[in-house]
Amino acid sequence: MKKFPKWLIALIIIFVCLFGCYSCYKNTYNNLVQLDENVTAQWAQVQNQYQRRLDLIPNLVATVKGYASHESDVFKQVAEARSSAGGQINISDDVLSDPQAFARYQQVQDSLGSSLQRLLMVTENYPQLKADQNFLALQDQLEGTENRITVERQRYNEAAKTYNTKIRSFPTNIFANISGFEKKVYFNASQEAQSAPKVEF
Repeated sequence: MKKFPKWLIALIIIFVCLFGCYSCYKNTYNNLVQLDENVTAQWAQVQNQYQRRLDLIPNLVATVKGYASHESDVFKQVAEARSSAGGQINISDDVLSDPQAFARYQQVQDSLGSSLQRLLMVTENYPQLKADQNFLALQDQLEGTENRITVERQRYNEAAKTYNTKIRSFPTNIFANISGFEKKVYFNASQEAQSAPKVEF
């Protein structure tokens, strides 16, 4: 039986180890890319719903103005919030790794949501408006969109949690740091949602 030289055995062992490390890195990297793409896809769904809400606002405001034209302060607030949010609907997914930019984005969107709530509260003073079929249809669409925004934000948070857990787990965290995978930011409840309304009798 022929003996293999020691250097050949050592070379084979090194090759096997390198191939194993490469395979492990490749599989981990591909898994992280897949999770990152899932977060990006969920982010796109959130943006789609924000865009839908933004598109509904002009028709809603026009309908309310027909019955409550003297509520100019509310219309101005909605217009300003919409204008501010309009430039921040489809922004780069780089914001997902920047907590300050993400917080600004969420604040603008929450401000628009609050302005719309004030607009809908004004409509309570106008029974004829509340009976208008066009207004009721727009109100239903807006309510459905707000619900979809909540669902898509929750799905985004779940995707971000899965991704963040993976990049922080050992030994994946080593590969994630080497490859530049960064933690994603979560949506938080708006300031209005964190404090219960006071009811006085």
